[in-house]
Amino acid sequence: MDTEPVLYKIYSGEVTTIKDFGCFVRLNGFPRGKKVEGMVHVSQLSTARVNSASDIVKRGQQVKIKVLSIAGSRLGFSLKDVDQATGRDLTPNLRVKTQQELDEEESMNPNRPNTRNHDISDSRANKSKRLTSPERFELKQLMAAGAIKSFDLKEYDEDLNVLNYEPTEECLDIEINEAEPLFLKGQIKTAIQLSPIKIVKNPDGTLNRAALGGASLAKERRELRQQQAQEEIDKALGDSGKAWDDPMANAEDKRNLGKGSGVVMKTLEVPEWKKKTFNNATTFGKITSLSMKEQREGLPIFKLRSTIVQAVDENQVLIVVGDTGSGKTTQMTQYLAEEGFCARGVIGCTQPRRVAAQSVAKRVAEEVGCRLGEEVGYAMRFEDCTSPSTKIKYLTDGFLLRELLNDPLLSRYSVIILDEAHERTMSTDVTFGLLKKTVKKRPDLKLIVTSATLDAEKFSEYFFQCPILTIPGRTYPVEILFAREPESDYLDAALITVMQIHLSEPAGDILLFLTGQEEIDTSCEILFERMKALGNSVPELIILPIYSTLPSEMQSKIFEPTPEGSRKVVISTNIAETSITIDGIFYVVDPGFVKQNTYDVKLGMDALVVVPISQAQARQRSGRAGRTGPGKCYRLYTEAAFRNEMLPSPIPEIQRINLTNVVLTLKAMGINDLLNFEFMDPPPPASMISAMATLYQLGGDNFLFLIKY
Repeated sequence: MDTEPVLYKIYSGEVTTIKDFGCFVRLNGFPRGKKVEGMVHVSQLSTARVNSASDIVKRGQQVKIKVLSIAGSRLGFSLKDVDQATGRDLTPNLRVKTQQELDEEESMNPNRPNTRNHDISDSRANKSKRLTSPERFELKQLMAAGAIKSFDLKEYDEDLNVLNYEPTEECLDIEINEAEPLFLKGQIKTAIQLSPIKIVKNPDGTLNRAALGGASLAKERRELRQQQAQEEIDKALGDSGKAWDDPMANAEDKRNLGKGSGVVMKTLEVPEWKKKTFNNATTFGKITSLSMKEQREGLPIFKLRSTIVQAVDENQVLIVVGDTGSGKTTQMTQYLAEEGFCARGVIGCTQPRRVAAQSVAKRVAEEVGCRLGEEVGYAMRFEDCTSPSTKIKYLTDGFLLRELLNDPLLSRYSVIILDEAHERTMSTDVTFGLLKKTVKKRPDLKLIVTSATLDAEKFSEYFFQCPILTIPGRTYPVEILFAREPESDYLDAALITVMQIHLSEPAGDILLFLTGQEEIDTSCEILFERMKALGNSVPELIILPIYSTLPSEMQSKIFEPTPEGSRKVVISTNIAETSITIDGIFYVVDPGFVKQNTYDVKLGMDALVVVPISQAQARQRSGRAGRTGPGKCYRLYTEAAFRNEMLPSPIPEIQRINLTNVVLTLKAMGINDLLNFEFMDPPPPASMISAMATLYQLGGDNFLFLIKY
């Protein structure tokens, strides 16, 4: 009895697992407790072409196999080299003969030369590689050039065109499964040739032309900064500058490189406008003379506390619609915790953005009077600030999707609040479908869907005709001002508008919406330079940026009250639309653009592109000016563009992104009927089919453990 598998020996075995790329066989006849298992690739199952291993073998079938390769604990078997009826070796020339067989052959043929080790040709076949014509030509060229000497290639046999070598590890081949699955029959060719998903109401309109052109002012400033930095470095280095780019520079030139280090550090210094803006430490939240209790009682939601608690207690699913700043995110979780809903589990509240989850959790922790991470905490990817005593947990929608993957019933939670549901991110839409199944299985789980600009009827119909609760907010009339002519550079026009408001309008803070960090930093720098040029002849303009990568202590600066005689301008991404509320805003400048994640099927790449906002987003932005008092909204696009070029509502993210990750996640949860999954707004069938075809070709079932573990 063998204790270890022997190369090229024939064994009996049992098929344990069948995959598209082959099958796994466990060998019989080994000591008890020793499990010897290897793989038979689909190419080694039969001499004929095989599309799937299930066409040749079945699970539990007894087979006779031949050991083809041994690489550590990995074994490679062959089924086609063995006669399954008699167990005869069909390719004996590829087998190392035993000592007994060699002795028998020698006794039968005494005149035959001694071949006790093994045949030379077999040795070369086992430990050699036949060179291709390009490889052979390259070797000859290297020898002719003197780069390789002939005695350096003792392993190369010119007569046989063979390079002898010792194999160190098994060579692995990656094969694409080109067979068409039954569930995608007739669909793959159509799905693979998809054009990029881009939903545009008026492709030739002024907004799309401006979006494609981009903010030329930001590009010019970036190029100017790079040119100035390079000029300073070249001027400081002088003649030794050649060593800056020359890795083979001499020692003297390398010593002179130290002269330029100060210039390099100078280019990395914090800009002057940032030093002035963030020159002191700040605290989180709004600075006010009111007590925490008075602040909470001053919110519009406080009057409806008993109504909200009663509605949650009587209904398993509830839709709550309320304006931004009414207190939905910070107060509802506390009301439910104070009424004892956390006795059955944690109260979870989702946010579409990391910065919103973190800032809201800090604020609620201050109101509750605990350290962040104890009774109140937050969780997001790569950061979990919770503890076993946490009762209120703010988390991103992507993190909740991961928890649904590990625990589909969400047994640790008693209440789930899906906040900012109008954002319709990919994780939010998938979570909708999964929670719809969860609430059916868990009657004790409460689900609350909240938003400021929600299509309440549509959500109510989706969630079992559940009731709708409306929270009134503090709103004042807002004057809408459109541009007379389309703007070619929205960034330049926005900065001019901010300066005009500051120099001509009554007191009141300004909120400017831009698309990303680069535009915001450029705008802050330009405004700072223009205000500096005007000197002390005009009131002070405090410039405050807000975006996700900005440190939290700098983000909280926007909540501080404006000093007497000054005005502040908050330059923000679309996070200020609904996720955060800033008091004192009377003027809103809306260029009408936002950065959106889109997927190009042809290129197979995701991209953040600048696109026009929707009419619902435009109304939400203008509403930011009417929270403290009557305000104005300056829209840097024409009224015709608003009516004819903007979509009524934003396109859900799940309808414009790559669905491969969504399909893989749902498959990992055991959901197989993906085309009939209950999405609120189903993605295009062609996109879903394309994602399934991609995973099928790559053997996606083998990668499910990447999600589970």
